[in-house]
Amino acid sequence: MHTVKTVFIAEDEPLARELLRDAIYAHAGLRLVGEAADGAAALARIDALCPDVVFLDIQMPELTGLEVLKRLRCRPAIVFTTAYDQYAVTAFELHAVDYLLKPFTRARFDAAVARLLETGAAPGAAQGAVQGAAQGAAHGAAPLEALERAVRRAPAPLERILVRDRGRIFPLALHEIEYLKADAKYTAISARGQTFLVRIGISELEAQLDPARFIRIHRSTLVNLDFVESMKADEQSQLLIRMRDGSVLAASREASKVLREMAL
Repeated sequence: MHTVKTVFIAEDEPLARELLRDAIYAHAGLRLVGEAADGAAALARIDALCPDVVFLDIQMPELTGLEVLKRLRCRPAIVFTTAYDQYAVTAFELHAVDYLLKPFTRARFDAAVARLLETGAAPGAAQGAVQGAAQGAAHGAAPLEALERAVRRAPAPLERILVRDRGRIFPLALHEIEYLKADAKYTAISARGQTFLVRIGISELEAQLDPARFIRIHRSTLVNLDFVESMKADEQSQLLIRMRDGSVLAASREASKVLREMAL
C-alpha cells in the first residue's frame, strides 16, 4: 500500500496550474500542500514545506525551474512540466521522475503519478544530478548545460500581435484571438468579430503561442480553446469544431485523435 505523497505545484500558467490542481485533488495517493506562480516564490515555499514531490515548470518568471532546483535545500522528487519538448531527453538525464509536455491529458498525468508511486522515486535524485552536472560542465558534456542552453533558446510566448486595419496599426491581445487560418502568404486572424491579415506564416506564429490555449486542428488552422463552443464527430469520426461565433471548423484525423485524448 502506497503512502500519501505531499505535492507542490510550481507553475506560472494559471490553466496548467488549475489542471494539475484538479488532477492532484482527484488522486487518492497525493495531497496538495502548496503552489507558486514564479521561481522565487517556489524556492521559498518548497524549502519551507519540504513536499515529497514537486511538479516543476522549467520556464518561469524570476527563476527558471532549473535555477530553483539548483538552490533548493529540500530534496523532493521532481516531475518537470513544460511546453517545449526539446527538454525531454535532458530532463530524464537529470533523473526527473517524469516529464509532462503541456498541454497534457489526465491519462498522461496519471501515468506520471503511477511511475512516481511504483518506482518510489528517490527524493533528491534530480538535485544530485544537477549538482553533478554543474560540476561536470567545465568538461563540456553536462546535461544541465545542454538544458540551460535549451531554456535560453526557447522563445517567450507572445502576449499580443500588431495588426493593420483601415490604415491603422494596433495591438491585438492573444486572449482576443478566436482562431487563425493560413491564407496564401498571410495568416488570417479572427478576433473582435473581424478578420485581420498578418504577414507571418501560421507555423511561425504557432511556435510563439501558448500551446495550452492554441491547438492546431489542421495544417492550416489553429483554434483558441477558450472560444470553442463544442466538438462533434462527423460520419468519418473526424471532429467538427463549432466556435462561439457560429463558425464550424474541421479537425484533421490526427488532431481529432489528440483532442479526444485531451477530453477528461
